Amino acid sequence: MHNVIQSHLAVTFALLLPAIAAIRWYIRDRYKVDGFNKKYVFITGCDSGFGNLLARQLDGKGLHVMAACLTEKGAADLAAAASPRLKTLLLNVTDSANIGRAVEFVSEEVGERGLWGLVNNAGRSVPIGPTEWLKLEDFTKVLDVNLIGVIDVTLQFLPLLKKAQGRVVNVASILGRLSLIGGGYCLSKWGVEAFSDSLRRDMRPFGIKVSIIEPGFFKTAVTRLDLIEADLRRLWTSLPEDVKDSYGKTYFDDYVKAQDFSMGLLCSPDISKVTRCMEHALTARFPRTRYGAGWDAKFFWIPLSYLPSFVSDYVTNVLLPSPKDQRNV
Repeated sequence: MHNVIQSHLAVTFALLLPAIAAIRWYIRDRYKVDGFNKKYVFITGCDSGFGNLLARQLDGKGLHVMAACLTEKGAADLAAAASPRLKTLLLNVTDSANIGRAVEFVSEEVGERGLWGLVNNAGRSVPIGPTEWLKLEDFTKVLDVNLIGVIDVTLQFLPLLKKAQGRVVNVASILGRLSLIGGGYCLSKWGVEAFSDSLRRDMRPFGIKVSIIEPGFFKTAVTRLDLIEADLRRLWTSLPEDVKDSYGKTYFDDYVKAQDFSMGLLCSPDISKVTRCMEHALTARFPRTRYGAGWDAKFFWIPLSYLPSFVSDYVTNVLLPSPKDQRNV
């Protein structure tokens, strides 16, 4: 009898322990930092999409937002939609001197209190496509913005972040876990993951926390089908005839149709799912290391990234057509 009671107690404890841990995590996850409405946050890529919505979202909650835009129109439109507290500036993250001027601007705004939050959101997707269609400069166009730009911005802002013992929020992607398409986009997002991991460990002694946002597919400028298709057509028309022949006459049209179908099926219009993750990373007392944003990221792409490669290869092959030379293999 004694052994039976012990066995029941062990089973009960084993069942309760995960529940207790989950409840503790849930409560801990909701603790907020004190006085966050007095803090200063700098966001890149605020012309549209995630950065634009986050800037307005944080501004509405009283934070001091400094929003960097690539274009004057983007800056003007955002300023018109926000309170006078929000400041805009022009920034090209591929221009190191331009970043330095942005640091000076932010330093004057924050003073000795330092910068609480840096959100590296600026990014581009094209050129993307089958690897054989691309040239080296097609890769560097994307890498310069999505990876080197993130690194340069972060390094130049670190002194201000150390003053405030602040936060770095880097926007990666589920394509930083699964390389579903050729070009610099997936490479850059894998790089952002690696850079963020090393930065997080190196900055922990200084009180700086680093979070990675891993969105699934959302309708933003990065996923605009007209821009992607136009650039794919540019790549296709520049290919030698023998390379085109190896893919087949209908391959380009088949590829575009398959991509349009996949993106239309997968892309969510609710980008607030991403900005809520960003806001949590900036305002939570215990921010998470990684945020899977979107149901497709949480329940499909991220789990898929842990499965054997032949499984993810199969999924990719289902989504895109096969070249002519491979159809009968």
